[in-house]
Amino acid sequence: NMIIQAIALLDQLDKEINTFAMRVREWYSWHFPELVKLVDNNFVYARLVNLIGNRSSLTEEKIGEIEEVTMDAEKAREIYAASQVSMGSDLGEFDMINIERFATKVVNLANYRKRLHSYLVSKMNAVAPNLAAVIGEQVGARLISHAGSLTNLAKYPASTVQILGAEKALFRALKTKSSTPKYGLLYHSTYIG
Repeated sequence: NMIIQAIALLDQLDKEINTFAMRVREWYSWHFPELVKLVDNNFVYARLVNLIGNRSSLTEEKIGEIEEVTMDAEKAREIYAASQVSMGSDLGEFDMINIERFATKVVNLANYRKRLHSYLVSKMNAVAPNLAAVIGEQVGARLISHAGSLTNLAKYPASTVQILGAEKALFRALKTKSSTPKYGLLYHSTYIG
């Protein structure tokens, strides 16, 4: 049951973090639009928003801290150079505080997601170590969630496990008399294909 809840929460967190991170990008890009082009990773971007804050207060002393976040010295220098010639508008102190608070929330959610993933990995290795070893922890947890329990999953024939997660496509194919799907959730495993 805890595995089912953890994978459901993990999927929900992925969606929420992505949505919130895009909002941080959109909001902060009014102030420092060049940063969006320089940083692709949403988590790194949110951490940089917290670190940089108001781009006019960014000094050369912070290049080392930016390098720690980006893990790239050249990128850190590019960010500093872009901040000096940015075309973004100035934001009020209250606006900047709200953006920084929101970026902090995104970073905290991303860190919680990492901890939840570690919890799921340990839980899967304790409850279903063979399943986790064969197809990975996340896909294994999704299969357990889809089946309802590990016992139900163990009772399914291989043909059912193979298309688990593709029920909608299966019934559509049966209804229209077209070809049936060959795989469902198993396709997402990094160990397969």
